[in-house]
Amino acid sequence: MKFEIVRELLQFLVENKKWWLGTIVVLLLMLGLLLVLTEGSALAPFIYALF
Repeated sequence: MKFEIVRELLQFLVENKKWWLGTIVVLLLMLGLLLVLTEGSALAPFIYALF
């Protein structure tokens, strides 16, 4: 049940041959992870300044 959305996304990518969307999703997840991990650190003002 937890990974149903991930399974549906992968199924969509395979059926419609939209592999470039997978790259965008991975980059957005990495960016979100970077923001979450640096939220409480001294790097936060520099990370937010990039955007």
